[in-house]
Amino acid sequence: MPPGIPTPVTSNEEQFIASTIVESRLGPVRQTYSGTTEFPPIAKAYTELSQVIRESGLLVRTRVFYALVGSALVLAFAGCIAGFVLLGDSWFQLLIAAALGILFTQVAFLAHEANHRQIFASGPANDRLALWIGNGVVGMSQSWWASKHTRHHANPNRVGKDPDIEIDTISFLDEDAAKARGIQRWITQRQGWLFFPLLTLEGLNLHVLAIRHLLSRGEVKGRWTELGLIALRFAVFVAPVFVFLPLGMAFAFLGVQLAVFGVYMGASFAPNHKGMAVIAPGAKLDFFSKQVRTSRNISGGWWATWLMGGLNYQIEHHLFPNMPRPHLSRAREIVIEHCQTLGVPYVETTLLQSYGIVIQYLNRVGLAARDPFECPLTSAARRV
Repeated sequence: MPPGIPTPVTSNEEQFIASTIVESRLGPVRQTYSGTTEFPPIAKAYTELSQVIRESGLLVRTRVFYALVGSALVLAFAGCIAGFVLLGDSWFQLLIAAALGILFTQVAFLAHEANHRQIFASGPANDRLALWIGNGVVGMSQSWWASKHTRHHANPNRVGKDPDIEIDTISFLDEDAAKARGIQRWITQRQGWLFFPLLTLEGLNLHVLAIRHLLSRGEVKGRWTELGLIALRFAVFVAPVFVFLPLGMAFAFLGVQLAVFGVYMGASFAPNHKGMAVIAPGAKLDFFSKQVRTSRNISGGWWATWLMGGLNYQIEHHLFPNMPRPHLSRAREIVIEHCQTLGVPYVETTLLQSYGIVIQYLNRVGLAARDPFECPLTSAARRV
């Protein structure tokens, strides 16, 4: 079996596992996490790898590549605008809305790369680009995203430190799932199967989080600049939709665009860490171990790189966040060889297999939200 893919089990084994899991929920949730014992630190592992990567020239900026990507996106947006004008009052406008959802996601990938200083040699130049396209084009908050994403990179899948596994609508940890009540519990119990349907709301959620962050009472650097850019985006993108289309069609247009954007964003970021090792709060792991053991790559080569904006090389991206997208595939070969030498598992699956792993993991976590007074035998029989 490829690494990262669960070994198939028989129906009898499934029944036993289901019964065991439900019975364990009759008492307090006792979550265990990976730590130093399971993943002993490897001295100098990253230092040696970093030296090879640097000597191979894989951290050098690739301005021509990003210029071509930017030019292609500008042309694509121009095509969408022309299509919007030519179609007029037509339900075929929903195709334009879907295309815009894809394009906004591709721009978000560029903003992500600018935040990681992958595009320009100058830090301020990268920050300005991330601000203008992140806020002004995508409609997200640069300061909110940068803070959240920086914490994620520093401690991926570490309990209490990685914001990406904190409870939201979805629970990523057993103890969080066990606390769910009311409609939240109903969703948590089925969260694996509901994951992709819920992503249709993620686009709207990202915009709401941006506004909530920028209007919060806490200190926000560049608050008014970010709000101004988001207001400008609203005037340029959202307002014309309601001016030139009938009200119902305008809402449908905006709904399709947000749904495609949310699903595309979630489907690109979710496969990278969900279902991988979750690290105990106090575990002391070296940088190389915690980045490799908590990340998963997606196979597929150039098409996966285009589709996911380089996020398919998640292991290499976490080891070298400022590495330009075109160099990640070459770095992959070096990292794989390094992992083999050190005996560290390097996990890579297909995109569809990764989605299966994510759904299975979320469903397993969701079991913690089961009614503790439900009959274990009835629950186990229902799962067979």
